[in-house]
Amino acid sequence: MRTTAVGAALLAATLAITAAATPAPAAPAGPALSWAARQLGRQALPANDGWAAEGPGTTGGAAAAPDRIHVVRTRAELVAALGGDNARNATDATPKIVYVDGLIDGFERPDGTLLDCAGLADPGYSLDAYLAAYDPGVWGRVDPSGPLEEARARSVANQTRQTQINVGSNTTIIGLGGARLTGLTLMVDRVSNVIVRNLAFDDARDCFPAWSPTDGDTGNWNSQYDNLSVRRSEHVWVDHNTFTDGDNPDSGQPSYFGRPYQVHDGSLDVTHTASLVTAAWNRFAGRDKLMLIGSSNTVGPDVDRLKVTVHHNLFDGDLQRLPRVRFGQVDVYNNHYRLRGPGFEYALGVGVQSAIFAENNFFTLADDIDPADLIRDWGGTALTERGSWLRRGNGPVRPVDLLGAYNAAHDPDLGGDAGWTPTLRAAPVLPAPLVPPAVDILAGAGRLLR
Repeated sequence: MRTTAVGAALLAATLAITAAATPAPAAPAGPALSWAARQLGRQALPANDGWAAEGPGTTGGAAAAPDRIHVVRTRAELVAALGGDNARNATDATPKIVYVDGLIDGFERPDGTLLDCAGLADPGYSLDAYLAAYDPGVWGRVDPSGPLEEARARSVANQTRQTQINVGSNTTIIGLGGARLTGLTLMVDRVSNVIVRNLAFDDARDCFPAWSPTDGDTGNWNSQYDNLSVRRSEHVWVDHNTFTDGDNPDSGQPSYFGRPYQVHDGSLDVTHTASLVTAAWNRFAGRDKLMLIGSSNTVGPDVDRLKVTVHHNLFDGDLQRLPRVRFGQVDVYNNHYRLRGPGFEYALGVGVQSAIFAENNFFTLADDIDPADLIRDWGGTALTERGSWLRRGNGPVRPVDLLGAYNAAHDPDLGGDAGWTPTLRAAPVLPAPLVPPAVDILAGAGRLLR
């Protein structure tokens, strides 16, 4: 009885913190919006809520003047609200709040019609020609080069100008009920103090994937675009969003050169010295590559950066990088991993000089997933893992020592001390058995504004 009461109290405390808004400054609301939308648009990250709360915290566009509060319904309106010129919007640090209403498609022209991949291709590029030229049986196992690869690169540049939407400092982007961003990347690069909430992201597809013949034993197709990319930035809060492939899943892509034609990259990647990021209450469903933290094994600028908190997220049918970490101190707690095959690879990727602290996560596993395979060594040496519970198939709910299971099945062993203990947590950590009901109900877009 005491355990149940304590668990219920902790759950209630967590839900209260999730729902509570940091007091907003008294200012006109700008466009006609509901009271709830106005409050959420000016909400700052709660104190102590993960790495993004360090120091001055993360306030996004909370201080926006009325003329920098916009409701947008098209790609052109989104670009205008973020500053007016996509090529320069990353330098617009004026506080701003952007409400997304309905569907915005990154392939949308200013007149509202939609481009397709053919419309973005350089005249010198075609997939058929690319496949014929760089077939390993013809070209060999060396990187593509020459006029056709150069035409592919120009095609990528065309798509980047169209589908990559640049975000400046001191910005809040928040979805109204049913808001959805498709076919685009929100790029947060070389900026600070950004909030992204209550949005459904899907199908940030790459029209022109690159063949990398030396990636792995047999080569791989690699794509460029994430749903949300955080680079060289800090103080970023990503909250209550949903990430999927929409109606264009990776499982539906063809294979070329014996490898899947990969048109999607990550959901939320934190790379290139970015740091002080909190990703909370998001839903990642049916995706392959999910969350890459640190993009290179090279020891250098990433050291003492890449500090990220990942809490109360639902990983639902995803295959890898949940997250995969290099260098950073990454706090991974109270997440629900609902994992199944085929194609599942691993959950926690322990990369070079990484320091993952994984606490009180719950794993709901299909019968074909071995708990020993939830961790993968990508050149790291240790992680802290404690308080994990799981249910496998129709089996019982039980605690599990994931690190012990990994070390029993793999060599070399990973150490059990990541070398640090998180202090930035806004609420008591839930016991792992309480994580699925809390996270499954509250994580994802549509939970804040309906």
